Order: sequence, then structure tokens, then C-alpha cells
Amino acid sequence: MPPRDMEPITAPSSRMRPYGDTPRQRKDTSFSGSAPTAHRGRGKSCRMAAPGKVAAFRLPPLPTIGDIIKLYRLKAQKQLSQNFLLDLRLTDKIVKHAGNLKNAHVCEVGPGPGGITRSILSAGVEQLLLIEKDARFIPGLQLLSEAAPGKVHIVHGDILTYKMEKAFPKHLKKSWEDEPPGIHIIGNLPFSVSTPLIIKWLENVSKKDGPFIYGRTQMTLTFQKEVAEVDVAVVHFTPLVQPKIEQPFELVEKVVRSVFQFRRKYCFRGLETLFPESGRLKRTEQLMMTANVDPTLRPFQLSMSQFRNLCNTYRKMCDEDPSLFVYNYREELKEKKTRRLLKSTEETEKENEL
Repeated sequence: MPPRDMEPITAPSSRMRPYGDTPRQRKDTSFSGSAPTAHRGRGKSCRMAAPGKVAAFRLPPLPTIGDIIKLYRLKAQKQLSQNFLLDLRLTDKIVKHAGNLKNAHVCEVGPGPGGITRSILSAGVEQLLLIEKDARFIPGLQLLSEAAPGKVHIVHGDILTYKMEKAFPKHLKKSWEDEPPGIHIIGNLPFSVSTPLIIKWLENVSKKDGPFIYGRTQMTLTFQKEVAEVDVAVVHFTPLVQPKIEQPFELVEKVVRSVFQFRRKYCFRGLETLFPESGRLKRTEQLMMTANVDPTLRPFQLSMSQFRNLCNTYRKMCDEDPSLFVYNYREELKEKKTRRLLKSTEETEKENEL
């Protein structure tokens, strides 16, 4: 059930607190920064500009990310796949991938201790919305909010349930055929949340809702792959005016998910799971032959045109037999397992009676 609309709460002025002494924050609460008090007199937030020119925004002196982590005793939680980005040169490079953010409205997903957040603010954004699920990071983010008065809005909540269609001003909306709006989503995504979030956003793109109600909203996301070390890849997304595959999102997702279900095997093995056990082999052969796809290709070898052919062919098969689309391979496996258990239990009871 999605959370109720967030009610803004003005954050108190935030002086340095002893280790671990952080204010309790109510879940699904938003904060708007007040004028900075902790750093007043220590530096100006804007450079002096020549007459007729807009001054470039500049953050006042702040504790380093490392200091913030020590101050609030923050630790990356392995179960949440958290990884802190401490090098501001790296966060600057990530933000540069988003393109020109001057006067843009940005939503940062999972800012954590605020490394990427600083780089976004330094890029001269108009407004920055921070959505953070982990309450431990809120006090540190409030320091940034106060250092950039009027620019930062903090929401303590879950990006998977947050109503992105209300995140930005209505006047920023653009037609889908126009250039992308001045709205960006930026996030350092741990692998544990990246898959469900990307699937949700791809569905939003197909339906032009959520953050894409404003037009072809751009996204710049980092994806973490944790093995012996942490690898980070930066990907920039701009929705296409016209999709590569003209089929409903649910159908495309089902085909793609089935293909990659056995990603190291031939794609034939994964596509088999689209069909019930009765007639499975024959229907899979029909699908691949009609779509003109080599059954010995592995999932990662398939081209966009081959995926399009598979989706279009599967759609025709579903139109001929509507029960195909609602068929669920895993449910069939569960039912078979349940039947075997029942049969085994009945046989055991008969043996005991004898």
C-alpha cells in the first residue's frame, strides 16, 4: 500500500552532535532545510558574479564525508548491499554523466552520507529531492540541506512506494515527443534493490507514468556488483520517443525474463518456460522458427531485433490461445511438487494400514 502524501517539516538548525546522538525521525517524513546556522560567517554560498551574470552556487565549508560517517557512527550494512562513495572526484564524474544540471530539478535515490549529493549541488541545480530509506543518514543530509537553503528537500521513505508523479512542479511537464524535461533521477543503487527498481521504472516508461509523467525524464544510475571487490558501472538512460518493441510491457517482460531464466544455457531452454508441459517442445520450436531465432544462441547473444521477433510471435500465439499469457511455469512446478508429496503421503498411509 503506497504511503500517504508526505507532509513537509522544517528541519531544526543542525549543529554538530556527539557520536550517535541523532534525532529520531518518523518514517515517511519529509524535511525542508532552513537557513544555515552552524556555518554562518565561515564562508559564502555563492561566488561574486559580474553584473548581469548569475552567481555560481558553491557549498560553504562542510565536514568531509569521512567525518560525517565518523560523527554519526555510520556503517555500510552488508545485508542492504550498501557501499559508501567517499572520493568526491569519483562522485563528480558520476554526476557529469547526467549532462548539464544547471537549474535542473533532480531526485537523488538513496543519497546515504551525501557524497553524490554534494556533487549534484555543486552542479548548480535548482531543486534537489533526496529520498532516503535509512534513517541513520537523515541528520547528515540535514547538514547539507542547511548549507544549501531552499534547494534541498529530504524525504525519509522508500523509493519503491514513493509517488514520483508528485515529485516535481507541474510546469516542468513536456510532451513525450519533445526534448527531455529539465528533470533528472540520479542514484547509487546497490544490487539488492536495482533489479525491482529498474523493472518498475521501465514499466513506468512504457505507461508514461510515475517520474515519466513529466516527459522523457533522464536517469543516471550507478550499479554495484559485489564480488571479491565492489565494481561500479554508471549508466545514463533517456527514454526513446518510439519503443523498439511495440508490445505491452507485461508481455515483453515475461519473454525477456524467460529467456534469461537459464542465462548460461541455450535460449531454447528459457523460452520453453513460456509454455505448459503439454505441447511445450512443439510450441517452443514453433516460436523460434517463426521468429527466425537460432535455438543454440545464448541469451546475451540475442539482438534487439530477435527479441522483437520473439515478442511479436509470442503475442500472436497468445492471441490464438489466451491461456498462454496467464500460464506460470513456476506455479506449474509447485503444483507438480504438491501432487508428488500428496501421492507419497497417501502411499505411506496405505502401507501403515497394512
